[in-house]
Amino acid sequence: MKRLVMLFLAGATLCGGLATAATKYELLKKVAVPGAGGWDYVIVDESGRRVYIAHATQVDVLDADTLGLVGTIPNTPGAHGVAIASEFGRGYITAGKADSVIPFDLKTLKSFPEIKVGKKPDAIVYEPLTKRLYVMNGESDSISVLNAADGSLAGTIDLGGGPEYGASDGKGNFYVNLEEKNETLHIDVKTLKVTERWPLAPCGTPTALAMDVDARRLFVGCRSKHLGVVNPDTGKVVFTAPIGERVDADAFDRTTKLVYLSTGDGKVFIFHQDSPDQYSLAQELVTVKGSKTAGYDQKTKRLYVPSAENGAMQVLVYEQH
Repeated sequence: MKRLVMLFLAGATLCGGLATAATKYELLKKVAVPGAGGWDYVIVDESGRRVYIAHATQVDVLDADTLGLVGTIPNTPGAHGVAIASEFGRGYITAGKADSVIPFDLKTLKSFPEIKVGKKPDAIVYEPLTKRLYVMNGESDSISVLNAADGSLAGTIDLGGGPEYGASDGKGNFYVNLEEKNETLHIDVKTLKVTERWPLAPCGTPTALAMDVDARRLFVGCRSKHLGVVNPDTGKVVFTAPIGERVDADAFDRTTKLVYLSTGDGKVFIFHQDSPDQYSLAQELVTVKGSKTAGYDQKTKRLYVPSAENGAMQVLVYEQH
């Protein structure tokens, strides 16, 4: 009887793993958006139920549930990233061609006067413990740290290389990729100091970054065509797997244990976290060539992939089946 119970449990575990691996994404809808291409980050405000799509000189805003166009935030030259500070009713957009950050009202989408930062600001990430914004200045090799309540400058962190994307564990630690240095850096959010630098070999040219705050793992998307998984307590690369070309965004779902990486060859690579140090490919989703960025909604499990298919500016929305 004991042997039968063990076999049953082993079979149940195997079936559960196969069910997870068999989860497939399919195209739900194509949503037309105004303006030109030049897509960058897609940010989902899960509590506010809005999707922000940064491109060219504007940010288009969708309703995350109905997929209807809510509005557009114009006059954001070189729009790259969006950060949401819900408790202050504000959002912040990086305008890379103006070396500035543009605040806006989350309800009305009305923008406020710009805030000057470093050169060519790209990604922007909200850090919840100190309630600050981390602005990645690509050509200043620095991060401008802003107070989310009013946009005032809290400090500047010199990095020794151009930052690409960052992630926070919400407990006092911030992590950022240095694309040209092939490093991930650990920053203390209280002192605003770089405390550790971790080489990522065999991964190279790191861009995308996401985090599993429960199991404490960083997911680094590298343009050497690798997913690299890093233990942020030791700085060690504990797992690697091949992915496509020109990765530019990734995400992690703490409930399904799925990791998503979007690449410029028109694919989203979806991995299942079998354990903190082991991952299996669940799906290689084919999207549109050139669509290297994507956004993810934890509530609906939807993927948002901007594209310029046949010259049409649109967002492809994928859903689990």
